[in-house]
Amino acid sequence: MAELLYRLGRFSARRAWVVIVGWLVVLGLAGGAFLAFGGALATSFSIPGTETARVIDQLEDEIGGIGGATGTVVFQTDDGSAFTAAQQDEIADVLGEIEGIDGVASVVDPFQTTADLEEQTRQLADGQTQLADGAAQLDQSQEQLDAGQAQLDAARAQADAGQAQLDAAVQQAQDAGAYDLAADRFAAQQAQLDAGFAELDAQQAQLDAGQEQLDDGRAELEANTVQLDAGRRLLDASAEIRTVSADGATAIGAVLFEDTLFTLSTETKAAVAEVLDGAGIDGVTVDYSAEIAASIDGLLGVGEIVGVLVAAIVLIVMLRALLPALLPLVSALIGVGVGVAGSLAFSGVVDMSSVTPVLGVMLGLAVGIDYTLFIINRHRRQLLAGVELHESIGLANGTSGNAVVFAGSTVLVALLALNVTGIPFLGVMGTVGAACVLIAVLIAVTLTPAMLGLLKLRVLGKRARAQIGHEAHAAPVIRPMRTSTAILALVASVVGLLVIAAPALSMRLGLPTGSSEATDSTQYRAYTAVADGFGAGQNGPILVVAELPSPVEGDDVVLAQADLADWLMAQDDVVAAAPVGVSDDGEVLAFQVVPADGPTSESTEALVHSLRDASPVAFDGSVSDAAGAAGAAGIDGEVALGVAGQASGNIDISQKLADALPVYLAVVIGLSLLIMIVVFRSLVVPLVATGGFVLSLFAAFGAIVAVYQWGWLGGLFGVHDPGPVLNFAPIIIMGVLFGLAMDYQLFLVSGMREAYVHGLPARNAVIAGLRNGRAVVTAAALIMVAVFGGFVFSHLGMVRPLGFGLAIGVLFDAFVVRMVLVPAIMHLVGRGAWWLPKWLDRIIPNVDVEGAALERTHHVHGVAHEEE
Repeated sequence: MAELLYRLGRFSARRAWVVIVGWLVVLGLAGGAFLAFGGALATSFSIPGTETARVIDQLEDEIGGIGGATGTVVFQTDDGSAFTAAQQDEIADVLGEIEGIDGVASVVDPFQTTADLEEQTRQLADGQTQLADGAAQLDQSQEQLDAGQAQLDAARAQADAGQAQLDAAVQQAQDAGAYDLAADRFAAQQAQLDAGFAELDAQQAQLDAGQEQLDDGRAELEANTVQLDAGRRLLDASAEIRTVSADGATAIGAVLFEDTLFTLSTETKAAVAEVLDGAGIDGVTVDYSAEIAASIDGLLGVGEIVGVLVAAIVLIVMLRALLPALLPLVSALIGVGVGVAGSLAFSGVVDMSSVTPVLGVMLGLAVGIDYTLFIINRHRRQLLAGVELHESIGLANGTSGNAVVFAGSTVLVALLALNVTGIPFLGVMGTVGAACVLIAVLIAVTLTPAMLGLLKLRVLGKRARAQIGHEAHAAPVIRPMRTSTAILALVASVVGLLVIAAPALSMRLGLPTGSSEATDSTQYRAYTAVADGFGAGQNGPILVVAELPSPVEGDDVVLAQADLADWLMAQDDVVAAAPVGVSDDGEVLAFQVVPADGPTSESTEALVHSLRDASPVAFDGSVSDAAGAAGAAGIDGEVALGVAGQASGNIDISQKLADALPVYLAVVIGLSLLIMIVVFRSLVVPLVATGGFVLSLFAAFGAIVAVYQWGWLGGLFGVHDPGPVLNFAPIIIMGVLFGLAMDYQLFLVSGMREAYVHGLPARNAVIAGLRNGRAVVTAAALIMVAVFGGFVFSHLGMVRPLGFGLAIGVLFDAFVVRMVLVPAIMHLVGRGAWWLPKWLDRIIPNVDVEGAALERTHHVHGVAHEEE
């Protein structure tokens, strides 16, 4: 590999313009592909196989029409007064215009919704009045029927008495033998009585018919009472789901999109945002949520530009010349352009989050600058030692370039290993990041030699060019560090990192909400306005799906919904519950549940868990209303509950990531040990390198928790609302930091091994490697910290903790672990640091990362030393 890179370096230097133009053409093609094929970037994250994903799929299958993305629009009067009629009309016009945009399914007018709710309330009140009037009329009719029945009963009693008298007279006449004489009279009296009984029977039939009609009316009244009571219970349960605040100064509109957040096009969101930005309603401020505002506009904001400028200053200070300082920046920017634009060209066919290209930019800038710097630094040292220009370029590419290729490979492996987590969006992020790192490596070993060939000796400053070949550039005398210094360094670094890592024990994971966005962003203003005017829970409602034991239809649907709403309202931290859908077969009901706190709060998380743990819920079939109407029945049997929504998704994704974290850590540590054994042909060095990586990793986690979860130094880092740590930050930081840690380990410890192999005593070799690599690793780490640190102040809420974690992790790993802890341990271990069993030495390949064989071939001189 070293010899191949040596030849590639010389070729690039001699055919500089061919290489440069070639990369510019690649950059143009990548940009064109992005413009032609780029798709939408999502702000939400879903993981197949989670409970939330299952419930959402079930909703789409059973109900449909409620799975699309929903954006919130917040309208506020500037003076805090209630909206005027004219302002309400203008808001309705704006929302109506949005409804006509291609890709928008519908909109929710807050004032129309409030009017509808008031109409429903009025109808319920009217219904209750009508029912009361009907009940009074029925009672009056019942009294009349009862009176008629009493009169009829009296008449029948009188007729029965007459019949008894007639029967007695007939019997008496028969006994006296005079019946025949009075038979005609008795027959006439009996006929008169029979006619009376017939009339009484007719009147009884009328009374029975009236009673039956009255009973039917009462049954209908009771059924209507049950329905009305169910409607009232539903209205009471959803009372806190408002679209206009109590003071009338804030209103919430909604934009319902046809597509999900992952498929929602940037053009559709931009069209909606354009209408809202241009609303121009006098006296009204318009803000909207991340579903509408999300974009990559914050990709290179002020903070990121400042980070690049700091990196440029570090380069100028180190290289002491402007042109060579600009070279790593130009190379990195070209690499970022190729990598990010090329990756985004696939966003139309691959679900890609809005953070994905940002990770590519961060890594592309950081490693692009560093890798180019390593080669330039080696080339400058060789020029100062008197090596011919093109020979020096080839040697630098074959030695430092070889190390760059190997270091880049470790980063590639760490990032691509994110695909083994089984989490799609993480795998895409890792793949895009790996692509950007690969481009950075290719540019470092091709474009850098080409540009060095054009710069010629101007890669050195004037003063440095005057000292080419001077004895001052000969190898210095090397003395080992003191053992007491090594022990102190070991104890101080380990204890210090463990103390900083302590907060990581209380880490909570979640996804950021609008509250974590910049305070001047429309997302933050919309989030806080909703929380202030309607309660924090309105920013993250929960979707509850109930599978009934048997289908319901007609009036029974409202009864079932009311019973479920009552049960939901009885749960802790539930503010409101409202039905939002019913399946065609009447077997699945969907509810929107508003929790007491926001989607990332511990109480909301507990609510989601309690709802899931309660499933299935047993109902006994009784009606919850006081009427207890005959024939009315509630849910009878067990109801299976499913939970979805932002809070539920956060919990599921965070849990899946937390479960994947140990597996990924084991993979990374295993790779670390294997790679280091092959590179350094040692067992101790890999263990030290891996242990140091774990220390710096957990120290970075501890710092993230202290700043973003606890709010320490929040004012400095723009953390105004502390909350859970970004759930995928730990695993991303773990992968990236592993690769970068191995970079620094390689560039420092490979120098130690090179010195040891060339004859230096083990402890002297530690100082030799540290001296040779300290300056360039310091500069490289400062550049990394500057580039990553620039993203700490990004306008993208999900980017800030990533930038901070990577910056602080590099700071700990480079300056504490690699430059203090590792040299101290290697000094204490001495020659044992390079021990390797003979059987293992025979079977592992000799990768010669330092390019020592190439140096011997081209007669590069060695290093002087003092014995230990």
